[in-house]
Amino acid sequence: MRILISGASIAGPVLAYWLTRHGFSVTVVERAPALRKTGGHAVDLFRPAMNISQQMGLIARVEERATGTNRMTIHQEGARRPVRVNLSKIFNATSDRHLEIMRDDLSEIYYDATRDHVEYLFGDSITAISPDGEVQFERATPRRFNIVVGADGLHSNVRRLIFGEEPRFGAFIGAYFGVLTLPHAFGLDGELLMHVGVGRTAGMYGARHLDEARALLLFRSEHELDYHHHDVPRQKELLRGAFDGMHPEVDRWLDELDRTPAFYFDSITQVRMDTWSRGRVTLVGDAGYCPGPAVGGSTSLAVVGAYVLAGELARAGGDHQRAFPAYEHAMAGHVRGSHAAALSAAKTLIPASRLGVRGLAQGARLISALPARPRRALLRLASKSARLHNAMTLDDYSPSLPASAGRSDLAGC
Repeated sequence: MRILISGASIAGPVLAYWLTRHGFSVTVVERAPALRKTGGHAVDLFRPAMNISQQMGLIARVEERATGTNRMTIHQEGARRPVRVNLSKIFNATSDRHLEIMRDDLSEIYYDATRDHVEYLFGDSITAISPDGEVQFERATPRRFNIVVGADGLHSNVRRLIFGEEPRFGAFIGAYFGVLTLPHAFGLDGELLMHVGVGRTAGMYGARHLDEARALLLFRSEHELDYHHHDVPRQKELLRGAFDGMHPEVDRWLDELDRTPAFYFDSITQVRMDTWSRGRVTLVGDAGYCPGPAVGGSTSLAVVGAYVLAGELARAGGDHQRAFPAYEHAMAGHVRGSHAAALSAAKTLIPASRLGVRGLAQGARLISALPARPRRALLRLASKSARLHNAMTLDDYSPSLPASAGRSDLAGC
């Protein structure tokens, strides 16, 4: 059985890995000419995604690439003294298995685990999918597949082709974010620097194995802004306007906008769909149910979704008419919870009032200062996102084929 996956970021390679382990023949098509290195921001892997990575034999590489961020300094706009927080204590109280890693690093790890066993078509894109599975490409000759999966992110091409234009499913939650790569000359050493004001939050951090840093800038907007997703100068203009006069340190980060080697800007939008499947096509990860970039634990949700989809296809013997409803049923509760948690996280991370700014800073300080047991209790109440993602329970989709069987020999990767 031949399965085509569109997208080679996170969900795509994880899905390809498990499908191959289950004995399917997998092709991944990716619009970019090579594995994307876009200077992505740090993402969280919670317990279920960590467990799945361990089953893939990748946990050592994942842990090796952890950012190593263990301290946070919060500057409240207009306040004289910063608040210093021990992030290690917060992380340990949040989850008994949690890790922060750069998105690009994680994508590379998952890709490396599959590249010798999966066909990758870089520099190409799907232009049409017929009901019988014939797929047209921009460059490659047409081919027929039993199943097509859109793992191509928030602005999914597969979703557009099968379900319709993006505005039908995108729910803007009132905020935007930008990520830019900075020189590591700013002197970071395991520290996250944050500046928080009413309606805007800016942070900078690095990773122990990188000679560069990232700035993540989030800001509120009551309405959707007028820009094109390919108009980078306009996006940089919007960031400068949103953070003008916040702090001299933030001004220095913004000074790098015209020199940064990697830049990304987008709305914080949720994808809300009644179903992620139609015919022999389905969606996974952000393409089908993005809870909100930068706020919703979307990376862990994508890893879990890919694992579940592959498992349900294996259980159904490749029968998509049985597998797709089972996949959607298994993921529905996780997706609803992630959407709700993302809305809550956005309100906390980008405060709408001075009281909210103070609450974010002082709440983080209090949590890191408490003894272990009350700290864990308080975080269980305050951190809906971490609590949700750590509590996900998954079926055991043990591969029917041993890892040593032909194309399924991925255990040592």
